[in-house]
This record gives sequence, C-alpha cells and structure tokens, in this order.
Amino acid sequence: MRELVERGLDEHGVVRPNGTTRRSVTVNLRESPLAWLAARGLVTARQLEAGERLRADYERAQLAPSVTMRWTARVDGSGGGIDATAAQLTAKRRFDAAIAAAGPGLADVLWRVVCAGEGLPVAEKALGWPARAGRVVLCLALDRVASHYGLP
Repeated sequence: MRELVERGLDEHGVVRPNGTTRRSVTVNLRESPLAWLAARGLVTARQLEAGERLRADYERAQLAPSVTMRWTARVDGSGGGIDATAAQLTAKRRFDAAIAAAGPGLADVLWRVVCAGEGLPVAEKALGWPARAGRVVLCLALDRVASHYGLP
C-alpha cells in the first residue's frame, strides 16, 4: 500500500518533513524502513535526519548497483552543468566519513537499513542477530552519524 506525502527538500537535497522550501518531492512513507521506524516513534527526528543525509550522500555518489545503461554521458564530453564526477566524489567522501563515524560494528546494519532499504527483520537475519536487536544497534549508529553531521 502507498502512503504518499509532499515533502520539501533543503539545500543539501535532504527530505524535510516540515518547512518552506523552493523544491518539493512526493515521498512514499512506506517505502523507506527508516521512515517506517520514525512514523512509529522508534527513531528520533535527529536520527531520521542523519539517516536521510546518509542516504542522500549514498544516492548522490551513485554507489548503488546500476541495472541499466547510463545515457547521460556524452561522447564529446560536453555534458554541461556541474561536473558529475566531482559531485560524486564529494558525496562519496561524505558517505565514507559518515560510515567511518558509525564504526565497524554498527555500519553494517546502518547501510542495510538506510542505504539498501532492507527492513530490520531482514537485516537482522542476514547479520545473524536475534530478533529485535537491530533497532538498538541502528539507533546507536544513527546517533553517531548525527553527531558526525553536527545535528542538534
């Protein structure tokens, strides 16, 4: 089932639940496991924002596997606009720094839930953890990433 809402985007491309912004996007709240947790009060607004920033950097760096051909690159090199490679590298550096801030024991569940979009039960099973242990670890990881981003 789809639960669509209109959300504003800030200058970093992070989805904001409230606020006046120039750009907006339609978001399916049931699509993101992190948004699902936030909607039920299982993660704080600070943790949600940290996860959204991490996911935005992951998407900007284009780290997800590509399943189709990219037709945006031009043979003559005249793509115009911002240098996509520089933007990708910058986003990858931010993503790597945030994952490093989470730490080696916490980064696995953080990546699975926030970036790969796995639900907590699936991530727990894949990592060999007991049921309902993932949320505690995910919250710790999100707190570290929020501190890394300097969120209040």
